[in-house]
Parts: sequence; C-alpha cells; structure tokens
Amino acid sequence: MTKKSETGKLGEDIACLYLTNKKYKIIDRNFRKPWGELDIIAKDPKDILVFVEVKSMRQFGNAAIQPEDNLTAAKLRKLKRTISLYVGSNPDLIDDEKGWRIDLVAITIPDERLIPLEAGVRCESSRPLMGLTDLLKYCEIKHYENI
Repeated sequence: MTKKSETGKLGEDIACLYLTNKKYKIIDRNFRKPWGELDIIAKDPKDILVFVEVKSMRQFGNAAIQPEDNLTAAKLRKLKRTISLYVGSNPDLIDDEKGWRIDLVAITIPDERLIPLEAGVRCESSRPLMGLTDLLKYCEIKHYENI
C-alpha cells in the first residue's frame, strides 16, 4: 500500500467514525466499478441516503491546498455516474420524498510529529499509540452537505 492509499484509507476510516458520531448509519463502503468508486454510502439522521466522497491529506505545515480542492469536475462526473448505477440497483434504499444527496468530507490529518505525545502508552518510535477516536480529536474535518 502506498503512502497516498494509506492516507486515503485512514481518511475514510476517520470519516466513518465522524459520521457515526453524527448519527449516520453506514450502509456500504468502497463500492467499486471500472468507471468510479463510492467511498461511503450512508443514511443520515433524517433517513436520507447520502453518498459521501472523502478527500484526505496529511498536514506537513501550512499548505495552501486543502483536501477539498482535489474534488475535480471530472471526479464529480464519475461519482454521479457511479451513484446512478448504485441507485438503479438499490431502489429500496431511496425514499421518493426525501431522495438522496452527495456530501463531501474533507479531512486534514496532522503529521504524527504535530500530535502532542500523550502521557502513557507509546510505541517503540516514541510516537503515541493512538486509535481512531483519539486521532479524530487532532484532525480538521469539514463536512459539505449536498454538493
């Protein structure tokens, strides 16, 4: 796994935890087709089907680019095409009155060296052993609904 794909997977895991904490119910993850992928499929607290695109990047200082800047028009077109297929194959998930929407969760994950060392548990490299719940506290998360 490359560093970029590791960051992407970690970002999706963090996004799932974030959404679950916001009372979303995760239905599916990483629905893949040759022309596109859906990162997270969930139901929001109002029972609306939500397709969540996750963009994540590591922070190594004050970067001018933000994770959400990586959602291009071409990526959005692919996303919509993949959603159309998913919706067509899963009509039971759609409430005709509520419909569905696309959200973007943009996550900036701090470099491990920027996270304060917690008192107590550390691994051999002197970095704290940290679970997702702990890491979530140090991430910057922006949730854009209905993009």
